[in-house]
Amino acid sequence: MHRKKISTKLRRVLLAVTVTGLAGAFVTNAAPAQSPTMDTTAASTPKNKATSLQKSLDALVGQEKFPAALAHVDKNGRSASLVAGSSRLGRQVPVPRDGQVRAGSNTKTFTAIVVLQLVAEGRVRLDEPVETYLPGLVRGDGIDGRRITVRQLLQHTSGLPNYTEHIGLEDFEKIQHKFFHPHDLLEAALAHPAKFAPGAKWEYSNTNYLLAGLLVERVTERPVQEEITRRVIKKAGLRHTYWPQPGDRTLRAPHPHGYALSSAENGKVIDVTTMDPSWGGAAGQMISTPSDLARFARVLLDGELLPPRQLAEMRKTVDAPLLPGWRYGLGVFSIPLSCGGVYWGHGGDIDGYETRGGATDDGRSVGVAVTALPGTFGDAEKGALAVMSATDTAFCT
Repeated sequence: MHRKKISTKLRRVLLAVTVTGLAGAFVTNAAPAQSPTMDTTAASTPKNKATSLQKSLDALVGQEKFPAALAHVDKNGRSASLVAGSSRLGRQVPVPRDGQVRAGSNTKTFTAIVVLQLVAEGRVRLDEPVETYLPGLVRGDGIDGRRITVRQLLQHTSGLPNYTEHIGLEDFEKIQHKFFHPHDLLEAALAHPAKFAPGAKWEYSNTNYLLAGLLVERVTERPVQEEITRRVIKKAGLRHTYWPQPGDRTLRAPHPHGYALSSAENGKVIDVTTMDPSWGGAAGQMISTPSDLARFARVLLDGELLPPRQLAEMRKTVDAPLLPGWRYGLGVFSIPLSCGGVYWGHGGDIDGYETRGGATDDGRSVGVAVTALPGTFGDAEKGALAVMSATDTAFCT
């Protein structure tokens, strides 16, 4: 089966980050599976906004071959949830409006908030070495926890190698139901040399947030998922967001099914709705919905989760050279909009699901999801850009 090779730059965007980096290292072009049937729905929102966004979602299914697309938009007290496609390949199954999806690296923002709350409480210092909180743990070829700060973890300027490149995600079917302990993931990363000296540049690495999660556990003496649930999910009033417990490979209903390539070589598409997400950890294990992700971004920017000083630290950005104008703070991206200004958010890529969205300072908030990674069915570059375009449409129309 012919599959066009992805450029190094695109692979860096789609895999090293794609706003998340949890996609692994095997996004390629495969022959489309049977196109799903269309099922579109809209709720209370101005007609032009619903029409423009609905057309974008329809195009994600009809042109880019994503099995399903979901979106939620909030603006000036009015909201809309829209869907397109089918929950299952090969037959028409309605897409649940605001269905549960794997949120991938949106988890990083939740983790960063807990760390910053601990900073506000005086229990952690942003510019203190990681060694202070995780003594003797961060060691390797060119890697020394005494030279890496907490801020550098949260901002992806540590130079740490990315563990998701070294745990077998390129043959996903083999590890789909495998449980990973955080220390297994850390060991996989530290077996490889540092990418660069701490603070020298920006480069996305899931290992940073793996360590941030371990730091939370060491300081609080509680599991990171418990701290995220108590300090963020409940405080933000997120009713459909949760961290799956060890051994839970399912998604709560209602949810659309997610699809992925079984490996980089054979191009076979498999249903990955059920999987063990433990390899995501504090970098990408959580489950949510488009509306909850939009609400989360809104309450964060509105100052409901962090004191003003720590929220300001989160919004201090460095250049994130993925696409023009992209910048990264502490667990959040700042992304330019075609209609002017920026939105703040993260997004997530994990096998079976891609999510995008965030919030603006003037009150708009958006959550978008598709049920496969770009390149699973159609062209990877076109698919990735189409999802970002749909997100921009949700903010700008």
